[in-house]
Amino acid sequence: MSQGTAALAPKANKIPSLFLLRYNTVMRATTPSYIAEFPLRTSAANERVLAVRLEAARHIYNACLGEALKRLALMRQSTDWQAARALPKSTARTALFKTTIARYSFTAASIQKHAEACRDACWIGAHLGSHDTQTTSLRAFTAVQRHAFGKRGRPRFKGCGRLHSVEGKGDAVIRLRWQDDKPVVLWSGLVLPLLRDPRDRDGWQEQAFSCRTKYVRVLRRSVRGRTRWFAQLVQEGLAPRKERWPVGEGVVGLDLGPSTIAAVSETDAILERFCPTVADMDRIIRRLQRAMDRSRRATNPDAFSADGTYRRGARIKVRSRRYHLLQARKADLERRLAAERKRTHGELANRVLAQGNLINTEKISYRSFQKAFGRSVKRRAPSLFVSILKRKAASAGASVIEFVTRTTRLSQFSHDTGAYVKKPLSQRWHMFADGSRVQRDLYSAWLARFVDWDRLDASQCCAHWAAAEPLLRRAASGFNQSTSGAGFACPHVRQGVGADRPSKRAGRRAEAADAVAQARAAERTGPGTPRTPAL
Repeated sequence: MSQGTAALAPKANKIPSLFLLRYNTVMRATTPSYIAEFPLRTSAANERVLAVRLEAARHIYNACLGEALKRLALMRQSTDWQAARALPKSTARTALFKTTIARYSFTAASIQKHAEACRDACWIGAHLGSHDTQTTSLRAFTAVQRHAFGKRGRPRFKGCGRLHSVEGKGDAVIRLRWQDDKPVVLWSGLVLPLLRDPRDRDGWQEQAFSCRTKYVRVLRRSVRGRTRWFAQLVQEGLAPRKERWPVGEGVVGLDLGPSTIAAVSETDAILERFCPTVADMDRIIRRLQRAMDRSRRATNPDAFSADGTYRRGARIKVRSRRYHLLQARKADLERRLAAERKRTHGELANRVLAQGNLINTEKISYRSFQKAFGRSVKRRAPSLFVSILKRKAASAGASVIEFVTRTTRLSQFSHDTGAYVKKPLSQRWHMFADGSRVQRDLYSAWLARFVDWDRLDASQCCAHWAAAEPLLRRAASGFNQSTSGAGFACPHVRQGVGADRPSKRAGRRAEAADAVAQARAAERTGPGTPRTPAL
């Protein structure tokens, strides 16, 4: 069975996504949702029970995942499925697909029944109920379904301790209740109080609790080597806004690159490094990975050949205490980077919204970004920033419009001549016909302000260029400084840099650079000039 499954071409056996969505999904009205996360107050006894329940959910997940993958492979190998794929789009083709799916029971309801049978047949039944079993099985089936659509890779089984969350189903099993005017999460005998911010200066928590709770998710995280438990409340509606973050009026053009961001409004322009506080930890992470690899090789010598290559089919069974310490250190480092990245994204999105309520930006292929600028995209996550910006804009009554690059080509356009000229990535300045120039990213962000319905209005660009030129030049003259001097609202926190003030460290670095330049110039003045000692 496994050989036949491996021999199949996944791309050639994709399931028609629209058909499966109609067949496996019950259409119902949907409402917007957001997540309110709170830490849980837990005792040692509660943590043991929670750990056992997550381990039981992991076994259910793996059982459902294996069953769904097996049914998918059998369905793809069937003659009826191959015959249906060869037919043109028609009612007969749809009926044959439907019959094949029903015969092999590749549905969410069938996988849920398999999960309940597995739960009732062993020790798991004493730890999980029907609703949390169903949500876990649906999670596994959704992963296989996305793989069948060709949207994701083949899902993997989860090892011991690798499942970190379990969610309820509606207002049952895992549910939010109030006891003595305090919110608690109830889960089959466990009473887990929520820890709230006693200040709540923006009133965000009270607004979140006033919304209807769709369901509750219990989450486990490892923070600095200690296990912490959290409750994620999936609330109905849009996320509450914090009134201290204002929303401006007007159009803002946004140009997002792998390492820089440029934003231009009617009265201000800014060009700065994207997520400057997210440190470059690639070298430290590589050292940790190499140390982990050396530990694996030392404790599992039979899994590797004499030349150091991995033996096909061998299993890494032994992991030393040092390996686990290195693994925990690497995981905590990644967690800290992710938290800082998310904080920086939220702050930057607030600053952009403070300049206008209509943000125009290019619709970028982030897959191409990953291929061309892998490390930078991994560290800064531009796609995550755009999703956060959209969410905050929707909550504030603003909008983010993404226009296609095929019809606009902002980086190639010049409004003075109306011509499109391709430029290499290394060319960071746009040259006009009269010999003047402007920073490339700032110019693209300014042009984005005049894009409407995927078309650039060149006449508007010519009419507004006289007022925008000094803004763009001043923003480009100080790379990390805004045009107005105050910067976008809520100035971004930079390491060693205040709001539009160069740091002392930057000043010393500039003085050192000037000294080196003077020394090199003295060396080139002629043979009679005394040489400067090497610096």
